[in-house]
Amino acid sequence: MAIKAEYIWIDGTEPTPQLRSKTKILDDDNGTELADMPVWGFDGSSTNQATGDKSDCVLKPARVFPDPIRGGDSILVMCEVMLVSGKAHPTNTRAAAARTAKKYKKHEPMFGIEQEYTMLKPNGNPLGFPDDGFPAPQGPYYCGVGEYAITGRQIAEEHMDACLEAGIGLSGINAEVMPGQWEFQVGPRGLLEVADELWVARWLLHRIAEDFGVVISIDAKPVKGDWNGAGAHTNFSTKEMREDGGMKYIEAGCKALGEKAALHIANYGEGVEDRLTGAHETQRYDQFSYGVSDRGASIRIPWQCSVDGKGYLEDRRPNGNIDPYTVARLMTDTVCSAMK
Repeated sequence: MAIKAEYIWIDGTEPTPQLRSKTKILDDDNGTELADMPVWGFDGSSTNQATGDKSDCVLKPARVFPDPIRGGDSILVMCEVMLVSGKAHPTNTRAAAARTAKKYKKHEPMFGIEQEYTMLKPNGNPLGFPDDGFPAPQGPYYCGVGEYAITGRQIAEEHMDACLEAGIGLSGINAEVMPGQWEFQVGPRGLLEVADELWVARWLLHRIAEDFGVVISIDAKPVKGDWNGAGAHTNFSTKEMREDGGMKYIEAGCKALGEKAALHIANYGEGVEDRLTGAHETQRYDQFSYGVSDRGASIRIPWQCSVDGKGYLEDRRPNGNIDPYTVARLMTDTVCSAMK
């Protein structure tokens, strides 16, 4: 039987790149390992990645996952976008992340990313919001249960099952603070692995939501006013942080991130100023702080890590609409380059 391979890539949409995909039919004697995957092409002039007179772009397979939607021998192929010359396309942020992963391999950087997202009705309102006006204020929705508090659970559950079937390192899901808002977590994983898997998990979420007539938003502030935004809190550690005596490396990492705060904020997603206001469990985008168990800080050191004297730090600044390749690369570069 022929193999259906869904080639997935990241386009050149600005300011927030979007996912694209198309299906390649492979011969039934073709393998399903990464080495078996042929390169493919697409019309870059339709994805903001080329001009019409030089429209061809190349899809270079980077990771292969079982396809939990089609099942059988079908696969999902996460790709890098390349120029016809063989060089990485300017929109290919994975290439730079790969160089950083290789450079700091000895520090064994690990990540866990908490992807918040909002389910929207066709009219643009979040699930759980009335067509006119607003629901009851935030309070009962976070990790809630029951019809009065929760909407969209079936989508979140189907997405969780699909990610697990695909071999994505999902570590949990939960309903979030605003109605119609949910979160899933990917990790712990290495630099490239966490970003690859987050992008594929996003693709699966969008694809599953199609069947319910629901739109998935990862915008930083999908509802203005007194409602929590959508973040991608990024948990980060190095080998040194995870070992006994690691607290000094965690604190040094916090200080290093503070010294390059402006660089990170500029790369932490469109609309970061709208979300990081100093309210709704955030520090202001133009201020930097860190502290133990402080969800109002830029960087939170979990309480248990303080007790154990080792562990990880949580950067609470990244938006839900981040490019995880860029965020993971920057955090690794900033922290590891400062290590003595």
